[in-house]
Amino acid sequence: MNIKLSFNDKNFATREAVVVGVYTKNVELKGKGKDKSKKKTELVFHHWPKDMTEAFHKVKTSKNFKGGQGDSCEFNLPSGATIVALGLGDKEKFTTEILRRETASIFKQFKKRCEELAFDLDTLLIHNMEQTISICAEAIWLADYSFETHVSKKAENTLKSTVFMSSQTKAKEKKIELLLKNTQVLCESINLARDWVNEPPNILNSEEYAKRIEQDAKNIPGVKVKVLGKEELKKENMGMFLAVNAGSAYKPQLVHLTYSPKKATKHVAFVGKGLTFDTGGYCLKPSTSIANMKFDMAGSATVYAAFRTLALARVPVKITCVLGITDNAINAMAIKPDSIVTARNGKTVEILNTDAEGRLVLGDCLDYVCDLEPDAIIDAATLTGACLVALGSEICGLMGNNQKLMDKLLSSAKACDEYMWQLPIIPEFHKDMKSPIADLKNIGSKGYGGTSKAAAFLEAFVKKNIPWAHLDIAGVADNQSHLPYTPKHGASGLIVRTLVNYVENV
Repeated sequence: MNIKLSFNDKNFATREAVVVGVYTKNVELKGKGKDKSKKKTELVFHHWPKDMTEAFHKVKTSKNFKGGQGDSCEFNLPSGATIVALGLGDKEKFTTEILRRETASIFKQFKKRCEELAFDLDTLLIHNMEQTISICAEAIWLADYSFETHVSKKAENTLKSTVFMSSQTKAKEKKIELLLKNTQVLCESINLARDWVNEPPNILNSEEYAKRIEQDAKNIPGVKVKVLGKEELKKENMGMFLAVNAGSAYKPQLVHLTYSPKKATKHVAFVGKGLTFDTGGYCLKPSTSIANMKFDMAGSATVYAAFRTLALARVPVKITCVLGITDNAINAMAIKPDSIVTARNGKTVEILNTDAEGRLVLGDCLDYVCDLEPDAIIDAATLTGACLVALGSEICGLMGNNQKLMDKLLSSAKACDEYMWQLPIIPEFHKDMKSPIADLKNIGSKGYGGTSKAAAFLEAFVKKNIPWAHLDIAGVADNQSHLPYTPKHGASGLIVRTLVNYVENV
């Protein structure tokens, strides 16, 4: 979707359709007795053009328009231009997320109705013009996404471009154009991750997935790519990773990406779980759980999208991105429950449940990354169904070994309007992950606290002197249909913005 900037422009009459924001405020009515505390809700026309007296009247007298979030009403100017009054609710409670959601929602409504849709940013202003443009653009580019790769007849939309109008001068135009470019890169990266997560597993196997990542990364200036196959993983002694891959018809792939600018003073490492399909192995998932297990590589797609965005934006931070890619399949050679394998760091692990495989792949990858001695490690994985039980499908779980790092991630999530909640890792969880016949076991003794116990297992593969955070995105990786800027079905692309914000402010 093409987005144009039009500064020093309030000429609605020349546009096909223009979206203008309308707010509400509560006004106390003067009265006596019981009536003296009554309040009335009035409409607020913030920065509307003064010559639109007729428009004010039409909106105010509309029976169905109250100015609340999700409300809208339309009327035509004599020129034929359609004015869309968009309700944004109480002006004092207006937030960046309300702007993001309402912009995406009205954009979707007009995708098949006109060729050009303009937004009067003066009436949508939140904090400053730069942030307003960034959020509106983000909403549009993310809402415009659809996965139609395998659909014979594509959806036809008439909307070709959107225009951001403002009465402000062109003084900051170059700065805003750069901001818009970076926002576009972010959204393109998120949508690429969505594509990969939505791709069916018979097409996106481990080898194909690694190939696509390598091809994309080679087009990013300053990025180096290294792919480790089965033989290289054997040399690295990645016994847990190889155990998960044992039943697969496809080779395991560890994709190691590096972006290293000359003046970097910080080094952040991302690690992503890339299970292209998870059957559960011999601990086979039931039919209700095995569906949509193509999404089990969302962690790897999430961290790669963040890495890609930051590298293209040329941030002055060294970034390592390591993706552990395989599927968890079943054949005669597949790892069996009760097996014991040796991890890269030398610890032995009793595999009691072959469906707790993501932590095995991540464990070896985390140990591999620790050898690079980054300043911080952040991993992302659709790791546990327990996270959905604990936090629901809208909140990302956060655990780790360093409170300062976790506080920064929580702050970044809040700044990006993404929900994240910290869960504990207590000594008892570490104790519960110990095996009587090996150093560790891959599941806890009881069916409670599964998310935190999985994180406790991962912590055994992280050097104590390296700050580490684990993001369990099992709940938020897909089907976030309540958000207008995500698809009704499929990959959400959430948490990428949080990771980008964290590195930009590290």
